[in-house]
Amino acid sequence: MLPLTGKTIIFDSFPDPSDTWEIIETIGKGTYGKVFKVLNKKNGSKAAVKILDPVHDIDEEIEAEYNILKALSDHPNVVKFYGMYYKKDVKNGDQLWLVLELCNGGSVTDLVKGFLKRGERMNELIIAYILREALMGLQHLHENKTIHRDIKGNNILLTTEGGVKLVDFGVSAQLTSTRLRRNTSVGTPFWMAPEVIACEQQLDSSYDARCDAWSLGITAIELGDGDPPLADLHPMRALFKIPRNPPPTLQQPELWSPEFNDFINKCLTKDYEKRPTVSTLLQHDFIKQIEGKENVLQRQLMEFIDVHQQMGVTEKARFERIHTKKGNYSKSLVSNQEEVDDLATLEVLDENTVTEQLQKGYAKDQIYTYVGDILIAVNPFRNIDIYSSQHSKLYIGAKRTANPPHIFAVADIGYQSMVTYNSDQCIVISGESGAGKTQSAHLLVQQLTVLGKANNRTLQEKILQVNNLVEAFGNAGTIINDNSSRFGKYLEMKFTCGGTVVGAQISEYLLEKSRVVHQAVGEKNFHIFYYIYAGLAEKKKLAHYKLPEYRPPRYLQNDHFRIVQDFMNNSFYKSQFELIEQCFKVIGFTLEELGSVYSVLAAILNVGNIEFSAVVSEHMIDKSNISNPVALENCASLLCIQADELQEALTSHCVVTRGETIIRPNTVEKATDVRDAMAKALYGRLFSWIVNRINTLLKPDKHLSENDDGLNIGILDIFGFENFKKNSFEQLCINIANEQIQFYFNQHVFAWEQNEYLYEGVDARVIEYEDNRPLLDMFLQKPMGLLSLLDEESRFPQATDQTLVEKFEDNLKSKYFWRPKRVDLTFGIYHYAGKVLYNASGFLAKNRDTLPADIVLLLRSSENNLTRQLVTHPLTKTGIAVVVIFLVFSNLCGDHSGDTGHHPRETTSMKTQTVASYFRYSLMDLLSKMVVGQPHFVRCIKPNNDRQANKFDKEKVLVQLRYTGILETARIRRQGYSHRILFANFIKRYYLICYKTNDDPPVSPETCAAILEKAHLDNWVLGKTKVFLKYYHVEQLNLMRKETVDMIILIQAYVRGWLGSRRYKKIKEQREQSAIKIQSAYRGFVARKEYKNAKHNRKLEEYITKFQASKNCLLSCLLMCYPYTIC
Repeated sequence: MLPLTGKTIIFDSFPDPSDTWEIIETIGKGTYGKVFKVLNKKNGSKAAVKILDPVHDIDEEIEAEYNILKALSDHPNVVKFYGMYYKKDVKNGDQLWLVLELCNGGSVTDLVKGFLKRGERMNELIIAYILREALMGLQHLHENKTIHRDIKGNNILLTTEGGVKLVDFGVSAQLTSTRLRRNTSVGTPFWMAPEVIACEQQLDSSYDARCDAWSLGITAIELGDGDPPLADLHPMRALFKIPRNPPPTLQQPELWSPEFNDFINKCLTKDYEKRPTVSTLLQHDFIKQIEGKENVLQRQLMEFIDVHQQMGVTEKARFERIHTKKGNYSKSLVSNQEEVDDLATLEVLDENTVTEQLQKGYAKDQIYTYVGDILIAVNPFRNIDIYSSQHSKLYIGAKRTANPPHIFAVADIGYQSMVTYNSDQCIVISGESGAGKTQSAHLLVQQLTVLGKANNRTLQEKILQVNNLVEAFGNAGTIINDNSSRFGKYLEMKFTCGGTVVGAQISEYLLEKSRVVHQAVGEKNFHIFYYIYAGLAEKKKLAHYKLPEYRPPRYLQNDHFRIVQDFMNNSFYKSQFELIEQCFKVIGFTLEELGSVYSVLAAILNVGNIEFSAVVSEHMIDKSNISNPVALENCASLLCIQADELQEALTSHCVVTRGETIIRPNTVEKATDVRDAMAKALYGRLFSWIVNRINTLLKPDKHLSENDDGLNIGILDIFGFENFKKNSFEQLCINIANEQIQFYFNQHVFAWEQNEYLYEGVDARVIEYEDNRPLLDMFLQKPMGLLSLLDEESRFPQATDQTLVEKFEDNLKSKYFWRPKRVDLTFGIYHYAGKVLYNASGFLAKNRDTLPADIVLLLRSSENNLTRQLVTHPLTKTGIAVVVIFLVFSNLCGDHSGDTGHHPRETTSMKTQTVASYFRYSLMDLLSKMVVGQPHFVRCIKPNNDRQANKFDKEKVLVQLRYTGILETARIRRQGYSHRILFANFIKRYYLICYKTNDDPPVSPETCAAILEKAHLDNWVLGKTKVFLKYYHVEQLNLMRKETVDMIILIQAYVRGWLGSRRYKKIKEQREQSAIKIQSAYRGFVARKEYKNAKHNRKLEEYITKFQASKNCLLSCLLMCYPYTIC
């Protein structure tokens, strides 16, 4: 609850605001509370209210702000104060309301960013007008012995009438006649004066009102450039550099007047004793130049505000305010960065501090935190609205410090690194089961698809559907996670060198097939079984697929579902079935393929329903017989095989001795094992077929791969570390895989980095970490590792789980292994995440995982193409069925006899491979893919074991922080150099920052140093052959390089435009000249033709005239000679 009284003010004496004010909307945040627009119920006027949330330690600041506003808000350049109110709220805590003048014009920061967004700069006279008004407000404060201490663009607001107002006096200081200086380090880092920063470290330091002049100088730069100096740095680094760096200047001083540059220089005099006061600054030539022009400039400012508001509000920068008092460090209680975004920047780095930071963020739905370049994600166990398309756009090509930590930022960093460095990337998501790894993988794929901008929307939709589809078949509900990954997935997104996504490929590892036939108490089978049951029931197709409508199939019977209606009527399962059907169709599966998939799944459930009874023969040999032939018929029908042949394959087996085939009956136990082995094999191979089919349908087009080698971003989503009450063979494999991922993390973050320090002669502090290499050796080494011993024992027919545990105890001489007393089949392992007790019951059977050749031959005879194909192709060393790529249903009448030349044993686990050997090769294959790319790490944290939202178990989180090495990671990221680049590569990549495009700088340490100095970076080191950079250096260098390249591209565009315009003008002139010549020639041709015609006509007329004259003459002569005759 907020204190009812301060030192001089009785808070609850103020009136209740509910009678006068009504909140309309949120408009911003102040130092200690949110700011809302409110409506006066009595007169209809509008105002702004700062609501101070119920906190315990800010009463002095509240009193200070109240007293300043009450006494000094009568000035035209200080926001007007309408009064304080006190609202009682028993449920949420009491609140104080400070009602202020509403400044509808926004802040000057918003205004300048609006100019820059339009490609313009703010006019210098407008800047001078704003600074003059701010100086007048500061002069009023200083004359009344008050220091603002947080002058910046966001605290200078504008009214729609062009007024300029100082706001936010939450950290202002009131001086007295006996105390004219202050020594509290407070303010927003980028605007803080050097003497204010010095007070944090030097107890004898102090400052006076001239610190506001420094902040105003930084604000002047902000009005010119859009951001304060050092805005690209972390705030803590800015505090370190401001006192040490020379006074900052505008980015391009030559573009601005000498008066403006001189004004800034005067404000930013580092020796505050020599720095001018605000009264002196009012007489500066830059300010004096607008005398007599105030009204004109005010009208211009009103027009600019109107234009800005029509365009919409620009993106706000996130600059946090800090406050140190009495040796304690604090921050603005309502800032988005109240919690540290990067644990590597914590002053005090211990377990309690880190845990508290995570807890504070978690309480405010800030579930992401950086540790240098590594992301921590705390599972909220509920939906949070931070993944919309608007959020997605915020993280596209943005500075890391521009937005809160986010999984989208990791996707963007990986994508930009791929394009910039032209190299593959790998995003490794790790954490225990239920920590949110799968959802993180979803979000990464979502953002990378947006970044990749697929040429066709269909491909984008296909990629987005992949995760949903494979997780339906590969995920299941466990005791600790409703959507637990029961397989390892490495999704590679394929891009062109230009960054366009063109396809995807999945690699799957170690599907937990045993779950198909058996689930532990409280757990479920794979999701897809429940989805198809509910979906097919909704479509009235259960009978078509031979599925019972009353009693659940044996493989689905557990405590959760005792009758079929439990999952047939489940609305969630029905909706998921519709979603999965849509996934199949969008990705490109045909309806025939979809029907075959359902048939195989239904066949697996029917296989589980087959029951055996013992039959004693006359020779006293135990035989088995199928006691429910209906289930047998159903299964055979769905698999398109003969029922009698299936019965024979289940109840007997062939033994070849000296060329003679002997058929021996199976006992009930043996027949049951064969039945379950068949179900597991069908499901595992169906899963592999689906993955192969997806890879075929999402494979990049051939014409793209021919012209572009392409790049990949891999996303690893693997089952998390597990520790149940009863842990079996599956948990052992899962936890060994997690040990391998942890080892890879340790090697990349600690070992390889520190080895390079030694080799390159770099002086860096060695960070101690928990190396799990000896534990991995105990598991994986040959011939005495745990997995090798397991394989060895699996080859002995008479071996038992008891002899296996004894072999472990006799041979594993390691501190990580122990055997509890008086517990026969139990042994313990000290994993990196804690000790785990394993029950070895069933280890040997699960490791052998044999599928009789008789079953393989029978399935090969199936009339169903998909069923036949599942057992046609051999298993790889990782235990995956690699399917030759062709369309299964492209030619139903073709020759698909299934005769591939592979012996049945080659398509089963009977050769020499065991699950342990598959597992070993799977780890090798996975690592071979990961080491190719530059890694990025996401560490998922589970806040509690109850899967409850808003519950943060500090002990639970602390254990995870310890075993994942988060503290050690934070230390090495703070002290070490996470980016180590060869001189040649560094120069090739960043030489444009310092050199001209046509320069060819030599590969030398001096060249690298010149580039780094030009970039104004510090704390870098040059080794013998490499540049060593902090994790935040690379982002700054990439941004500078991008800006340079963008400028080059812009200049090239202008030059090309100018050349094009010039060519166009020249061609136009040539065309005009040609047209004139053509017109001249044509006119000449026409004139000559007309002249020729006229001449011809004249001659013709002359001829006619002469002819007529001759004719007349002749007639005259005839008349004269023969007058009578003619008559």
